Amino acid sequence: MNSLIKLELTRALRNRKFLFFSVIYPSILFLIIAGNSDSTTKLPGTGLTLPTYMMVSMASFGALTAVLMGNSERIAKEREGGWVRQLRLTTLPGRGYVLAKTASAAVVSLPSIVIVFAVAAAVKHVRLDAWQWLALTGAIWAGSLVFAALGVALGYLASGDAVRPITMITYFGLSMLGGLWMPTTTFPAWLQDIAKWLPTHAYAALGQAIEQSRAPHVQDLAVLVVSFVLFAGGAAWLYRKDTLKA
Repeated sequence: MNSLIKLELTRALRNRKFLFFSVIYPSILFLIIAGNSDSTTKLPGTGLTLPTYMMVSMASFGALTAVLMGNSERIAKEREGGWVRQLRLTTLPGRGYVLAKTASAAVVSLPSIVIVFAVAAAVKHVRLDAWQWLALTGAIWAGSLVFAALGVALGYLASGDAVRPITMITYFGLSMLGGLWMPTTTFPAWLQDIAKWLPTHAYAALGQAIEQSRAPHVQDLAVLVVSFVLFAGGAAWLYRKDTLKA
């Protein structure tokens, strides 16, 4: 299994297009959105300035990109090409394949988080305590496992050609409606009510709670836990179903 993890890491780090969109692109979006804003005016209903709010949002968006986009399409193509079927002939357990995919995506997601933080601190002068930087990094990185499970599930849900539009709709829908691209406080009231139950909204809210030095809301934690159970359970069921077909 260690050899497969190393192979997946090597493939992920060699994919320049994927690295750009998961590591560099979130920082560029942060600069575009927060570039002309000041560091004192707070967004209504958030208690945070635009740079601090968008820093967590874009770090979460980068991690989401790495684990969701990095898993779904690649798994679907490898299933279609027979690579997964070949692995089943080896002593590698099924969970080993999923773990290797998740590990490679997680390694790529960490630099995207750190780079967004570095850009926010250097360009927009975002200042937090040391414990907050560490807690933010850990929380966003760990929270990305929710979407890694979703990526695995999507990879087993559809074929290589069909999985791309499904993933893109899911990816952009969760990002926009979850408030990763703009504060949900700017949404109509009915859309805000929907956004509160999305895992991406709860994911970003976890980081925003750390920025405000307060405990996260129980609802946000519950949404993330339930989402992870549903996505991981769906991935496991689809994997077993795919195994029976082989």
